[in-house]
Amino acid sequence: MNIATIGLDLAKSVFQAHGVDGAGKTVLVKKLHRKQMLPFFSKLPPCLIGVEACATAHHWARTLIAMGHDVRIMPPSYVKGYVKRGKSDALDAEAICEAVGRPTMRFVPVKTVEQQSILMAHRTRSLLVRQRTMAANALRAHLAEYGLVANPGIANLVKLADRAFADEALPAYAHRALEILIRRIAELTEEIGALDQDLKAWHAGNEASRRLAAIPGVGVITATALAATVTDPDQFRSGRQFAAWLGLTPQQHSTGGKTRLGGISKQGDRYLRRLLVVGATAVMRHAKRNPTPMTDWVNGLLEKKPFRLVSVALANKLARIAWVLLTRGETYRPYGRPV
Repeated sequence: MNIATIGLDLAKSVFQAHGVDGAGKTVLVKKLHRKQMLPFFSKLPPCLIGVEACATAHHWARTLIAMGHDVRIMPPSYVKGYVKRGKSDALDAEAICEAVGRPTMRFVPVKTVEQQSILMAHRTRSLLVRQRTMAANALRAHLAEYGLVANPGIANLVKLADRAFADEALPAYAHRALEILIRRIAELTEEIGALDQDLKAWHAGNEASRRLAAIPGVGVITATALAATVTDPDQFRSGRQFAAWLGLTPQQHSTGGKTRLGGISKQGDRYLRRLLVVGATAVMRHAKRNPTPMTDWVNGLLEKKPFRLVSVALANKLARIAWVLLTRGETYRPYGRPV
């Protein structure tokens, strides 16, 4: 059996493989249980294997690459166009097999174990920050029911809670509920701090992350996320393509020779896009106090465009600068070209 290409539909327990020979003729349609995966692929001669990007794609890619196979990961949205009628594991595997051989297909670089561990820390930190915000909003709302309000910010909320505990008019049941929320906020803050220390330690040992952190609006969190996510910056032909990959460019609705641009596409990594927009917003808030060529450009744009539109435009610019630093190995210079 001469297999040239295999489309592998990944799952938790039952996998589906579809293989073709060099002429494109189907020579393999096989269902594999998890315990059969390693013995089956270890006996096959090296071939091209296509998989869809999912939670376990990078693990299986590393495992199969170690066996000598050429594994390529594809975004599921790009594979969907090759699915024929219906929905089944066999049809999905056939579509993957067809898509992986297309010359214009875009692939996802395989991440290392270290890169995945850093991104896991980022996702966990993001989850904990959301949970802390939820607990803080609940605490603030409950205290407002008793006429106790404070300015935004966790620090002001702690002072407000101290006032609440000093108020003997609050019922015992309210005190107990407030204690639970305050204790939960403190625990989450401690856990977030521990993850921040881990990210700072990785940042200190990663040269690309340190260079990225010099960009205005790109701190340790954004720099480590970019360095761990973008494993191969050369896969992007330009900074604009990198910004488009992050969903920071206008989405086109063009036809009949007429160009119509809408809002940003919001495709790609939502987490990275959010970090860049938040960083751009922080730069804009200090634009008048710290004049630089970048802030001069921001202030000129603010005279004729809304604040949020300018913040997204600045995030787009930051993404392009990050691509240059990653691709060329240069250092950011605020008053001139990178070197």
